[in-house]
Amino acid sequence: MATKAEIAKELFLKGYNCSQSVFGAFCEDFGINLETGLTLSSGFGGGIARRREVCGAVSGAVMVLSLIHGFSDLEKADAKKHLYEEVRKVLDEFEKDTGSIICRELLSLDEKVSAPTPEERTKEYYKKRPCAELVYLAAQCVENHIANLK
Repeated sequence: MATKAEIAKELFLKGYNCSQSVFGAFCEDFGINLETGLTLSSGFGGGIARRREVCGAVSGAVMVLSLIHGFSDLEKADAKKHLYEEVRKVLDEFEKDTGSIICRELLSLDEKVSAPTPEERTKEYYKKRPCAELVYLAAQCVENHIANLK
């Protein structure tokens, strides 16, 4: 059976963006239809719409963590603090391994890329980008987090 990290990487290599790939790998576990999950997470790719801000793989991971630890009941005063603590644990693990959670830093870009048009997914694209491995790592960090909850 494939790990969530392997599924996430496979989704990325099929052409889904970084956020879709991480979030999509976990959808089934939460009863979310894959198509719905891919749609919901689609705007976070490329560091949010290719603005090269927070890595889309990280955003996908945060979405999964929000399904686990998130809140909607405003009467639960500690819920927000708990969520943020848990998210920070995963972000810290990712950042420890990569040096950043910022897309442009992970890609060694000097500045934000403002063009919204994604690059064509070719063999050269995959060779020059660490994104497939970052997707794998982000999903693996979430898997590790879930395993530590048990």
